[in-house]
Amino acid sequence: MLALLPQQIAPPTPAQAELTERWLTPLGDALQAYCRTLRAETDTVLAPQLPSAAGKPYPYGRCEEITQHLYGRLQERLRQPAHPVELALQGFAAAGGLLRSVWGVLREQYFQNALQMGTLYVDVSNDTVVVTKPPVEILPMEASGLVAVRDLAHFRQTAERYWAATLYANHLVPSLAPLLPLVSVSPGRLRPGLQSACDYMIELMRRDDFQQAEAWLRDGPPPPPDLRLARLPADLRPWTTDPRQEAVLACQRARAAGASIDPHWRHARVSDYLRLLRDPAAQTLG
Repeated sequence: MLALLPQQIAPPTPAQAELTERWLTPLGDALQAYCRTLRAETDTVLAPQLPSAAGKPYPYGRCEEITQHLYGRLQERLRQPAHPVELALQGFAAAGGLLRSVWGVLREQYFQNALQMGTLYVDVSNDTVVVTKPPVEILPMEASGLVAVRDLAHFRQTAERYWAATLYANHLVPSLAPLLPLVSVSPGRLRPGLQSACDYMIELMRRDDFQQAEAWLRDGPPPPPDLRLARLPADLRPWTTDPRQEAVLACQRARAAGASIDPHWRHARVSDYLRLLRDPAAQTLG
């Protein structure tokens, strides 16, 4: 059995079902009430900090930021639990219960971050797409509709549906194409950018030795000639007149060098991506 990827949903097991029944089910509504309190505290911190997303105010589109902020604070509290729910969660985790952040496609409609507690789906950002929904939803994981992204095609289908995005092959930054093989364009929602720089998708590309990335880079539609990224340092621009072939070769060379299992190579590529985002001296493409 393959190891779980970062933020991958863990399949339910009898052991996790037993731990959930023993430690979490007796909490009843207290678990939801506790998560709502944590969410309100997170809102107090994040709402003033985060700008609107796709022209819509917080919390719209902020499921990742909300979930990760709340999860980080929950982990801190479990080091010195005081609340009855915290004591139960600490006991649950100490007994082997799963307590992790997860990410996937929710009901084949949109990407969603959530928490997995044993066999429970705990969505602490339930109102970030439909803002009239309750902020917290807790369901059995199997009934939640959250599934792992299967492959690039599944990611593209979801991005097209959720972001109204058009997806192109990443011929703009060939050196990053083995890990980030997609360019998304979503007018009025997201700036043109490389997809997807989340740990799950990066590891999914590494798992098959960049095979599906290479196939998309070879056969997928090229970006329009006038497409620009906001910032692109000169050393990350294509260096040949055939960026499609350059991107394909990047996958082949990475495979030959064993890059799919080389953490240093991964770190260097992610660092390049972050530099693309943050480098104040970076120039636009073209």
